[in-house]
Order: sequence, then C-alpha cells, then structure tokens
Amino acid sequence: MSINYQQYRSEYNSQGYFVIRDYFDELEIAALRKTVLKFHQAWKKDNETFYQEEAFNSSLITGSEYLKADDRIKLFNFICSKKIMEVVEALVPEQPAFMNTQLFFNPVNPEQKDFWHRDCQYDHDLAGQQKAIQETQVVHLRVPLFDELGMELVPGTHQRWDNEEEHNVRQEEKGRNSSEDLTYGVKIPLAAGDLLVFSADMIHRGLYGLDRLALDILVFDSAADFADYVDDDCLPDQAMLEKIDNPKLLINTIAAKSGDTLY
Repeated sequence: MSINYQQYRSEYNSQGYFVIRDYFDELEIAALRKTVLKFHQAWKKDNETFYQEEAFNSSLITGSEYLKADDRIKLFNFICSKKIMEVVEALVPEQPAFMNTQLFFNPVNPEQKDFWHRDCQYDHDLAGQQKAIQETQVVHLRVPLFDELGMELVPGTHQRWDNEEEHNVRQEEKGRNSSEDLTYGVKIPLAAGDLLVFSADMIHRGLYGLDRLALDILVFDSAADFADYVDDDCLPDQAMLEKIDNPKLLINTIAAKSGDTLY
C-alpha cells in the first residue's frame, strides 16, 4: 500500500480528520482484538454496575490493573508500530508523545444517546475551550476492532468556534439536546482494519450500534502542557521498554513527565 502521509496531514489540517481504509490487515486486527478483549472482559466484570447503567467507554487500557505484562507489551508494540508512527509523525513531527488509550463500546442502557462534544469541554469553560482549539494539539487514532457505524464529525471545527446551532446543541441550551443532528455533521462508517484520525477538540460524536468496539490511541505534542494528564501506570517500566521495538513515543512521554531531554 503506497500512502502519501503528507496528503493526509494536509487533509487533517484543513478538515480536522482523515480515514485510511484497510490500513491494518486481518492478522493485525485479530491479534489486537484478542488483547483488547481480555481487558474489556475484566473491566466489565470489575465495573458491572457502571457498565450496565451508563458506561460507553473505558480508559487506561495499557495499565497494569487488567492486563499482564506480556499483553501490555503487545499493546505498546502496536501503539509504537511503524504504521501508527508514520501517521503520528506526519501530524506531530517534533517530539510526539503518548497520552492514553480509550476503548469505546455501545452502552447497555438503551436510553443513552450518542452526543456531540469537544474533548476540551471536560477541562475548560467556554473561554478555555476557545483558547484550546487555537493552541493545543491532541490527536485521536481510532482503530475499530469490528465493523461499526463509526463517527460523526463537523469538519473544520478543530480550528473554528461553534456556530449558533452547534453551540446550543453541544451545550444543551435554548431547548436543544446534545444528541440532535447537526446541519454540517458528516457520518463516517468504519470497518475493522480502517484507521480514523481526528482532532480531540473538533465537534464530534460516536455512533452507537452494530458491534462497536474501537481502540483510541491519544497522542500530543510534548511541547504542550499535557504530561500531567498521563497516568504513570499506563507507561512501560524499563524492562518493558527493552521489549518494545520502537519506544520513541513512550520515551518522549516519560521524558516530558520528568523534564528530561526528548527525542
């Protein structure tokens, strides 16, 4: 597969997202699915009430709570693989760093609806959100493990503020609801093997349905002030680092947290 990563970078800069179809082969997805399902089954058992009543995602997949060292190393090697790093370095060419992993699934509660949001709204007021979309760069790399309905995104909103409709729906003001359709939403169905890359701070929502189970890898520019967001337990220890083929992304995070020199 011949891929023009700079073309995808241009698409990301202008639209806030891009999709590479059939980026991973069946063996890669099968191996990743096996490891992630181990986490998911253990997490569901440990969070049964939360899962049954309101959950639609989990995080800290690379941590030590639910996976043994060998499975964590498998995940780290996928995160640091050539295919992932070529995309990461096209978008964040200087000192990219690993932030976290998240796993997205269908809520059990049928009353729950998919909802529009920007990730930064959970850390900032409106003024802070406006600042964040101009100054920071957090990228989601979404790897669906089964065919799913995918995502709905509002192109360009990684660089511009909400229009009136978007604001009222996302903030649930003036009688609007965050699960309503938006005029400029673009639906992107995803299949196992695809890779969707999108800005964390653009207006987006996951689409519930089918066998939704998607692994998100979050990366950031380590010059930005995000190191404190990273859970230490989700990073490899020295013994693990030695078993990761290209740990640059992880080393940059460890260095950013400690104030050391970055790659």
